[in-house]
Amino acid sequence: MSLRAVSSRLPDFPWDKLTDYAEKARSYADGIVDLSVGTPVDATPAVAQDALKAAADSPGYPTTIGLVETRQAAIDWLERRFGVTGLGLDQVLPVIGSKELIASMPVHLGIGAGDLISYPALAYPTYEVGAALAGARSIATDSLTSIGPEVPKLLWLNSPSNPTGKVLPPDHLRKVVDWCRQRGTILVSDECYLECAWDETPISVLHPDICGGSHEGLLAVHSLSKRSNLAGYRCAFVAGDAALVGELLAVRKNLGLQMPGPQQRAMIAALNDDEHVVEQHARYAARRAKLREALLIAGFTIDHSEASLYLWATRGEDCWDTVSALADLGILVAPGEFYGPQGRQHVRVAFTATDERIDAAVGRLAAVG
Repeated sequence: MSLRAVSSRLPDFPWDKLTDYAEKARSYADGIVDLSVGTPVDATPAVAQDALKAAADSPGYPTTIGLVETRQAAIDWLERRFGVTGLGLDQVLPVIGSKELIASMPVHLGIGAGDLISYPALAYPTYEVGAALAGARSIATDSLTSIGPEVPKLLWLNSPSNPTGKVLPPDHLRKVVDWCRQRGTILVSDECYLECAWDETPISVLHPDICGGSHEGLLAVHSLSKRSNLAGYRCAFVAGDAALVGELLAVRKNLGLQMPGPQQRAMIAALNDDEHVVEQHARYAARRAKLREALLIAGFTIDHSEASLYLWATRGEDCWDTVSALADLGILVAPGEFYGPQGRQHVRVAFTATDERIDAAVGRLAAVG
């Protein structure tokens, strides 16, 4: 029997290409400063830890739809922080981390061979992975006109963007919503960095000024990994069109995809608390300011980067030359090529390292400035 591996349809895992550069950076006298991945390094907020501990006795199976309190906390948070109104409990679904949802969504929504999926020209690789898993075709573009006459089944937005930190303006969001509705295209907005804003104020696609007070055809994906340092808890949710949420729920029930009860309690506590978010935002703002200034002094140009947890930097050369030069300084960054051909002269620099490691990077960059 011959086996056709599903993995053969997938792109190579990008970070495997960084192995040699990571080894080079680790050999630096004072050790590596790893700015290649945006993983939180600060403590999980006490409010979430305490809620998890209190819910540790959890012998029964959770439900796929999640606790009423979990969904209500998500609804309340979206309204309190981002002015999203009109959501009901049947329009929210907790999920086990946003990456799993993004990768599996096309399959779970019945998208398959012959269908088209569109995602941003510079994008988180998992949009492409989701299309490949579904056997669908995909196009990476920021231009609606370049999609051509064919109507995509699903169109991804990502604002604030990973990797560029770009924030899409309200007029553009409204234009995309109208375009998708006129064609029957499902619009999914990945909004995982909505609370990580610096120079612009991002807005949810579910905001009434964007969607006209109707969530028809729209989904928004949210994660607590960045805002609450909960990456290890795998807490996220999707909200929007009740019919689309219902379809995801029906499929995920059959697959047994359920967020554990203790994590749901931690998620409720984190969504209901804004104080820890303000504190973490201040930490990131200070690290961003230091790193941004050091990169500029060292001859880099910073493009976009008005939100998210990254600086989209270039010095007008091939991204791998930049990666190599920074690895010589013990600094590891992600080559822009990971996110699409348009990123070939940029690197993505995360500022999620500790204060001590950010200071180390600043000192090393000063040697080239």
